Amino acid sequence: MGISNLLFNTERDETANCSPIAPPNGYYNLGQLVDTAVFDDITNFANFMRFLAPPGRGPIDGSVAQGASQFASVGCVKCHTDTLRTGSSPFPPLANQVIHPYSDFALHHMGPRLADQISQGLAEGDEFRTAPLGGLGQRLFFLHDGRTDDLLQVIREHSSDRNSQFPASEANAVVRNFFNLSNNDQQAVLNFLRSL
Repeated sequence: MGISNLLFNTERDETANCSPIAPPNGYYNLGQLVDTAVFDDITNFANFMRFLAPPGRGPIDGSVAQGASQFASVGCVKCHTDTLRTGSSPFPPLANQVIHPYSDFALHHMGPRLADQISQGLAEGDEFRTAPLGGLGQRLFFLHDGRTDDLLQVIREHSSDRNSQFPASEANAVVRNFFNLSNNDQQAVLNFLRSL
């Protein structure tokens, strides 16, 4: 995004020797004083996000419980893992906590249908890090590009055959399993997702 921070505290040098002063988010741009108690904007934002409470859950009724069971049985939890434990942290309240992100935070090939042709770090143009589903019930638009507001369409978009450029989606079997459910069970999964 071109935002300087403590790790990358110099702007991209499009014009050599253009800017002799520290960038706005640079660690040393503190009025000629270096105060380690003062953080740059990026660090402050990261800390704000780090210490937010997880999103609240909607009401859990029989349909939501049935949907959670079906969500697991069709295989969604292979990538949207329901329970993880945090690692060590310098912040004791964040260390070794059980969390329910509904994500494995891993990269997965999602096939040509979702491919955006953007490579970031180790992710190729059809790979995405599993999005946490917490707060899903409060979202208006879904997928990485906000292309739909329809959860059934989101599930369909997770399925994609291979083409000459990208392999098939890793979620193909899971999507087939979902659409093999009865209409009642499919609706229960959607109710579960909306409860997150």
